[in-house]
Amino acid sequence: MDISLTSQQHDSKARRFWQGTIAMMPLSIAVLPWGLLAGSFAIDSGLHPLEGQALSAILFAGSAQLVAMGMIKAGAGLTTMLLTTFFITSRHFLYSVSMRSKVSPLPLRWRLSLGFLLTDELFALVGHQSEKQFDRWYALGAGLSFYLFWNLATFAGILAGSFLPQLNELGLEFAVAATFIAIVVPGIKNLPVLLSVVTALLLSVALHFFKVEGALMIASIGAMATGYLAEELGGKKR
Repeated sequence: MDISLTSQQHDSKARRFWQGTIAMMPLSIAVLPWGLLAGSFAIDSGLHPLEGQALSAILFAGSAQLVAMGMIKAGAGLTTMLLTTFFITSRHFLYSVSMRSKVSPLPLRWRLSLGFLLTDELFALVGHQSEKQFDRWYALGAGLSFYLFWNLATFAGILAGSFLPQLNELGLEFAVAATFIAIVVPGIKNLPVLLSVVTALLLSVALHFFKVEGALMIASIGAMATGYLAEELGGKKR
């Protein structure tokens, strides 16, 4: 009886793990061009192939990696790169706060594992789930599969970048925008979120056009402020 029960529990965990993997598959496939770009950028920036792969394996943050490699190529200092990377990835603090009630009851090894695997894509998949809906094995399957896809794509990009120096001129960077569009659009379900997205879009384009430094941070803060004000004003009217 105990053996049968243990077997059923194992099958249930494996099933939920693969359900998470399958649910993440569209985003895993969508990120492949982005990973190729990250790998080729690593070579183009003068990094050793192992260093380029290590960025994806350890840092595991696509936008931060691309920016960091651009700064390496431009000869930026370490402090500047660290601060820039910190600000770019600071949104993960918000993700972690949102996920805290779901993850905090878990053992430390689970909190560390899911914390490392927490990306925009994983948050888009499980961030809206309630505490009852959230399943650690589902989240692990989704996050780990995405991690493997990202690193495999980076490896392919490193190989391609070594033999095709012009790979970064093929327009693969559009995969970055396409991935975030796929993440953001389904989450636009009310006016404050819509206003936040529109504000971020308009500010980022305008500030980039006028070559304003810190455009990304300014657009992000402006979008958050707009969403907050819209939420507050909407609440008062109700």
